[in-house]
Amino acid sequence: MTSRQSAANDLLRAAARLNRWASQAAAFDVPYAQARLLALIDEMQPVRISALAEADHSSQPTVTTQVQRMETAGWVLRQTDPDDARATLVSLSPAGAQALDEVRAARAQVLDPALDRLDGPALERVHAAVSVMTELLELASSTASRKDS
Repeated sequence: MTSRQSAANDLLRAAARLNRWASQAAAFDVPYAQARLLALIDEMQPVRISALAEADHSSQPTVTTQVQRMETAGWVLRQTDPDDARATLVSLSPAGAQALDEVRAARAQVLDPALDRLDGPALERVHAAVSVMTELLELASSTASRKDS
């Protein structure tokens, strides 16, 4: 394994572990699968259910069921796709945006005590790491977009 592959594996494992831990330790009222979909909808909206299912690595019927539950909860809005009347577009409602904000705040709150224990230079490294991760995501997205074209 090359140094680059090792760094990629380490980064993905650490991010996944941190994400799982924050979700398990945080207290929020939104079911985890729906919280994950709310976050995806927030990034992609308005989004077709088929694209949402692909992004979530779930089946379309599974995502349709979750979207119906979120619509019943008042968290998402569904509308007919103006480009294809057979398709539905999903977006966050104001209540869905608030629910997602609460989930994100609860997850961040469980990390606060650990961040409080870091000294200034360590906290600066966290900010730098976040910047690098954001840059990696942007590069990966642009690479994926070019492959799709």
